[in-house]
Amino acid sequence: MSADARPGKVRERTCIGCRKRSSPADLLRMTVSGEPGPQAVVPDPDRRAPGRGAHLHPTLECFDLAVRRKAFPRAFRVPGPLDVTGLRDYLAQRDK
Repeated sequence: MSADARPGKVRERTCIGCRKRSSPADLLRMTVSGEPGPQAVVPDPDRRAPGRGAHLHPTLECFDLAVRRKAFPRAFRVPGPLDVTGLRDYLAQRDK
């Protein structure tokens, strides 16, 4: 039986910044770029990119919390730092 087949089951995801649970529609899904070399976190607003995803409220406050808590490498289960500048630019443009 799939999650969609269970009546009353509400899908929720946890924001890696504030750690609050929300509907996937309220969160921005992110993935790690598959390019060789330095890995970067990229936004996936259509929720279609392959690979492991993580979720974040699309605000700079939650982004800053996630950076401060070093949540990105842990959420994507990758060793070492990830480049998050592209995601920060995406969120800054979205807030305008």
